[in-house]
Amino acid sequence: MPKFAANLHYLFNEVPFLDRFALAAQVGFKGVEFQVPYDWPVEVLADRLRSHNLSMVLLDTKPGDWEAGERGIAALPGRQEEFRRELETTIIYCQALGCDTVHTIAGVLPPGADRNEAETVFVDNLRYAADRLGEFGIKAVIEPINGGRDLIRGGETYTTYGMRGFFLNHVKDAVRIIEKVDHPNLRLHLDIYHTQITDGNLAEILRQTMDMIQHIQLAGVPGRNEPDVGEINYPYLFDLIDRLGYTGWIGCEYKPLNSTLAGLGWAKDYGICVPEPMRAAMSAAG
Repeated sequence: MPKFAANLHYLFNEVPFLDRFALAAQVGFKGVEFQVPYDWPVEVLADRLRSHNLSMVLLDTKPGDWEAGERGIAALPGRQEEFRRELETTIIYCQALGCDTVHTIAGVLPPGADRNEAETVFVDNLRYAADRLGEFGIKAVIEPINGGRDLIRGGETYTTYGMRGFFLNHVKDAVRIIEKVDHPNLRLHLDIYHTQITDGNLAEILRQTMDMIQHIQLAGVPGRNEPDVGEINYPYLFDLIDRLGYTGWIGCEYKPLNSTLAGLGWAKDYGICVPEPMRAAMSAAG
């Protein structure tokens, strides 16, 4: 049976961020993920995880200046020293939070940038990150992200439909770069939502890449809503993922169509559901 983790940038955003841990645990999630933990003191986050018996399963390297449109710096020429320096902060957070997987986020190339130079920088940084993170038992992953969409209107700071201009878009390119880096501690982070938008052919891609996948994420297409909303047959894919022997986490990185709790019906068969007292409170609230 798949193991689902709640993405706390996307789910339970009806309440302040630090209150979302409790709600995730109450409905049955055993793991959580969120891309950018650096806005909160690491001790506060660690306390929330311990208090609610939750595993932290994924975080990103620092994104650079998000407000200025940066979406990671691992593939940005001239930022190598900054990337390596900030990686030490990522390691501190991983150790304190018990997180064993880090998305080394590539970034958005500035206009006119040389893609070949960017790939050389990305490969060098990935080789360094895979080696350095491996010293602490942490896996490095890369994620293809659709580069044609942008921020979710009305969403929170780190919620996006995609990352316009993102360097790494296609699974085949991620596989090629992983093979080029040639380090046992670098693996694939496959977001099914992005993969459907950029590549399609989901079942075959899962079959072809399962041996290098470290982490999976999901959302419905096209709206990035619950996995039972849209064009993807997720129950089929969940069964396939099980048959292929995947035992890692699947991150629920979707924007609820209405409220988080109202949209959890898809997860009932997987042990995640709204307890009766919470359901009664929802009904009373109208």
